[in-house]
Amino acid sequence: MNQPFSRRRLMQASAAAVVLPLTPGANATTFPGVPPHQAMGAKAGEITDTTAIIWARLTVSPERRKGFVFPEKRGKPKEAIEHPPIDECDGACPGMAGRIRVSYSPNADFSDAIATDWVEVNAGSDFSHQFALKGLRPATRYKYLVWTQTLVEGAFHAPLAGYFETAPSPDATRDLTFCMMTCQGYPDRGHPDGHPIYPSMLAIKPKFVVYAGDNVYYDNDPPSADSVELARYHWQRMFSLPRIRDMLLAAGCYFTKDDHDTLANDTWPGAKEGSLTFAKGQDIYRQQVPLGGPCFRTFRWGKDLQIWLTDGRDFRSPNKMPDGPDKSIWGREQKAWFKKTVKESDATWKLLLSPTPIVGPDRKGKNDNHANEGFQTEGDELRKWMQANVPENFFVLCGDRHWQYYSIHPETKVREFSVGPASNEHASGSPGFDKTYHQYHRVKGGFLAVSLKRDGGRSEIRFEHRDVDGRIVNEVKFERAV
Repeated sequence: MNQPFSRRRLMQASAAAVVLPLTPGANATTFPGVPPHQAMGAKAGEITDTTAIIWARLTVSPERRKGFVFPEKRGKPKEAIEHPPIDECDGACPGMAGRIRVSYSPNADFSDAIATDWVEVNAGSDFSHQFALKGLRPATRYKYLVWTQTLVEGAFHAPLAGYFETAPSPDATRDLTFCMMTCQGYPDRGHPDGHPIYPSMLAIKPKFVVYAGDNVYYDNDPPSADSVELARYHWQRMFSLPRIRDMLLAAGCYFTKDDHDTLANDTWPGAKEGSLTFAKGQDIYRQQVPLGGPCFRTFRWGKDLQIWLTDGRDFRSPNKMPDGPDKSIWGREQKAWFKKTVKESDATWKLLLSPTPIVGPDRKGKNDNHANEGFQTEGDELRKWMQANVPENFFVLCGDRHWQYYSIHPETKVREFSVGPASNEHASGSPGFDKTYHQYHRVKGGFLAVSLKRDGGRSEIRFEHRDVDGRIVNEVKFERAV
């Protein structure tokens, strides 16, 4: 239960707590020599006009560990890599049992702050918790503080501060910009502190960032994750990078997953890598990102924008199954939900944020997504449905592909923007420019920035392919009367 923040309640949470001046505006200077113990930062996600989820994790050390460095080369090694205990490896963020709570306020001076109850975290939750905030004000910037406390001594650490902005009410109009990225390898991040796209995205002050899958690479970035411990290490090593921490403390986020951050390349339910099962990979993903319900969901950002995030792993048929009407990536329930909610929406612009392509074209030999022959029946079904039901104001934004493009499907005219990989070093694999599909094509890293703007009786949406340094390399605009 959320409650007004008070020092008395805070101290009552633990009789062993040391007495510190824990005012709503407390910060690191209140705790000399006691920094925040949240090496992986925090994440504010699943944001609506009145709700949000804050993800937090208590760690033994304030910062990521320095230690044994795995080979910084992509690809599964032919032989096992000898290494010390994983908690002693570079980028590890061992968790610590204790308590966590969140306080938050829409006021710059943090007055009238609200605090959640204390929650105990332990190894069973990977020392993390997701706090569901309710009753928030629409179109409002919030500051939040994540507080942590040890179990044994009852000592408090300095809180960690972050920010997010709630969505406008469904009937309100607001200009906004958001960013979407995908495919971030660790060895090819391009900078020791994290991918260059992060300061580039921060510079344009997005309301939120969409992670379109392949957030980590269990199988292609050493060490290969064939256990729960190694899978969690991949998340620790990536999301403790300073640039990623800074981004996620400054803006809201939405996450989708794909094959590499579920189990392995082109995976489906029932697969296994060592002792790491597909089902356990699903559980780990849900522990690592803010996610309150199903992996397929939709969010409204005012009168002009609605986004749909789909899941392409949890419900899919095996890739090797012969194509036909019973073969699916989305599954029956998700597909019915998508069609129903898209038809019901009166948003000016409708965006499908998909971890994999719907249009493509993809390279030969792939058999894993709706742009491939292996799932052509369902791909045709979805594209024809989009053509018949949302021909004017609907766009697909996809992750997964390691090149940027803007494509229009030759038959149905469905439009798709591929985000491209998170670094230039990760760019590859394109079959080349195809004039029957491509309006734009570039084999480099970067991200996609999407902006909405109202001008009198018209609404404009702008899609910008940006390079890793934030420069616009392709821009497409659409307008509608409103």
